[in-house]
Amino acid sequence: MSFWPFIKVLPVKTNFRFVDFAKIAGALSILAAVTSLALVLIPFKGPCGGLTCGIDFRGGTVLEFTTNPPVVPGSTTPPTAGPTIDLAKVRAVMGGKALGDVQVQAFGAGANAGAMVRFQNPEGRDANAVKSEVRRDIERALGQVRFTNDATVGAKVSGELFKSGLAALLVAIGLMLVYIWFRFELQFGLGAVVALFHDVILTFGLIAFTKMEFSLTTIAAILTIIGYSMNDTVVVFDRLRENLRKYKKMPLREVIDLSINETLSRTIITGLTAIMALGGLAVFGGEALFGFSVIMMFGIALGTYSSIYVAAPVILLWGVKRGEEEVTPIKFGAASRP
Repeated sequence: MSFWPFIKVLPVKTNFRFVDFAKIAGALSILAAVTSLALVLIPFKGPCGGLTCGIDFRGGTVLEFTTNPPVVPGSTTPPTAGPTIDLAKVRAVMGGKALGDVQVQAFGAGANAGAMVRFQNPEGRDANAVKSEVRRDIERALGQVRFTNDATVGAKVSGELFKSGLAALLVAIGLMLVYIWFRFELQFGLGAVVALFHDVILTFGLIAFTKMEFSLTTIAAILTIIGYSMNDTVVVFDRLRENLRKYKKMPLREVIDLSINETLSRTIITGLTAIMALGGLAVFGGEALFGFSVIMMFGIALGTYSSIYVAAPVILLWGVKRGEEEVTPIKFGAASRP
């Protein structure tokens, strides 16, 4: 027997009884959600509670600098590019200081190239003194540099940014409810929203448990997870709606099992493909993309689980109206017949 391509090993048709384990899975999901909420909310203090806030939500200082010489006003000579900034040296300098979350990145190209350093201001120390110390250490490591911009983001602005990020998540989930409501029925929409809240809460729990930095990049990862999870749920719901019309006398639990089994291979292949791509990003993408990749991989696996054991069982509990119209099976090749 040939095992390549590996997809041939996967069964073409499965007959798993998913609904039989719905109660156990539901209890585990509730326990995981409650534990995640406790990790996220305790201790009850702003702005992030149990989450490890990054500079985006806690405030800090931003320094931008370049090695390019300044442009002389009125000069017709085009600006020249200075030596390339060694980001490894900058990271080494910043890593030796107790400045909390530190970010170092390059921007621009040629005469407009430079680097940006973002760091948190230690409590009890003067922000201007810390800024001067960082400037001095960067110059000592790189030689002559020109600082083009420095700014301090206060806690008030960061708190507003945190609220805006959470509002974006809630608006995204609300829009998903409306979309499913119009495309299917209200009970389908409720099942999808419960699954989305499940995925978001458990993802926040992972971030709090592993002490990952919670930043705007994390918000972007969670929004992407919401979109992926909804896409997976829609595939299952679409097949479920079709089978509800086709098998009107079949018990609802059996229709749900049939629909999940019919979409299972597609779900597994799509999820594994995305996880493998994100695994490469986590290994070779560096420290800046590692957290984003891990959160995405966890969310994709969670979205697959919630489509089966959260969204579908909610419909089983709520009940659903059977469609009146019959589904006509498609006969492949019929279009080519005279």
